[in-house]
This record gives sequence, structure tokens and C-alpha cells, in this order.
Amino acid sequence: MNRQQAIVLWLAGANLALILAFPPYDYLSLAQGFIPTFGGFHFVGSPPANSVLNHNFLALEELVVLVNTGIAWLLLRDNKAAEGAGISRGQRMILWLVAINLVLILLFPPFEYYYAISKAALPSFDGFYFVFGDNAQRQIVATLLYIEVALVLINGGLLWLLFAPKPRDDLGEEEMRALAEALRKQQKD
Repeated sequence: MNRQQAIVLWLAGANLALILAFPPYDYLSLAQGFIPTFGGFHFVGSPPANSVLNHNFLALEELVVLVNTGIAWLLLRDNKAAEGAGISRGQRMILWLVAINLVLILLFPPFEYYYAISKAALPSFDGFYFVFGDNAQRQIVATLLYIEVALVLINGGLLWLLFAPKPRDDLGEEEMRALAEALRKQQKD
């Protein structure tokens, strides 16, 4: 582990501590029939009255921090270690794009208005709104958020494989000569 990777681990630990210190809460309003609407981020020791912890969004926050930590770990490894694994330039670009996409997904999650919330199998969708904006009348659609994160990770993994470096021929000169001689003998027969 190099110095930059150690810094990444410390930053990830600080991010997780901050996320757990100020988790997302949903507000349960009597006027809205106790339908949870996004209440914002509050200190864990003093949540607002009539609120419940939004476990889905909290789990996704933690997942994104851990995935981005893994991406940063790969991007910041020593060149000597990277030579053996052979991360290509395209793969580095894919890692950056996946990390940026995951952060944007959490900053602009899908919301629905409280009056559209029902017990239907599929939630309604009203748009992507900034998570730190006024969302008192909206609820995060966790199902769509999970799908977004999963698709970004799956597409990132597929693109990672697509941009993988071509395997090198590890045959030495003597092995190449023996192979050429065997091919010549085969062609004569």
C-alpha cells in the first residue's frame, strides 16, 4: 500500500463516519397520512420529531463510498503493481466515469411526490432532484435508485472487460523457434 492509497482509506473512513453521523431521515406527517417524505440529513443523536431513518438511501450511500474507495485504490496503485495486472488507459477512464456516475446518482436521486405514493408494485417517478434541495413533499424512489446503481456497476464492469489489455505472448525465443519448427514439420507431412 502506498501513501496515496492510505489517504484514500482515511478519506473513506471519514466519509463513512460522516454518513453515519448524519444519516438520511424521512418525515412522517399526520397531514399526509403518515406517508414518509424525504426529511433531509440530521445528526444521529437528535433526529427530528416524527421521522424515521431511510435505511435504503443510507445503504446506498455506504455502498457508493465503498465502491469509489475500491476504484480509487485501483487508480492509485504503484506502477510496478499495475504492470502485472495491466490496467489499460481505457480501463482507467471507465473507473473514473463509474465513480463520477455513482456520486451524481446520489446527489440527484429519483423522487416522487407524496400524493402519488401508493401500494402499487411499481413506484411512480416525478424526476431527479438535488438531494440537498427542498424535498419536503417528495420521497426518494429507492427501487429506481437501486436499479440505477446496479446498472452503472454492471455497465462499468462490462466496459472494464471490453477495455482489458490484450494478453501478451510470454513465449521465449527458444519456444518460438520450437513452435515454428513443429509447424514446418507439420506442413511437410
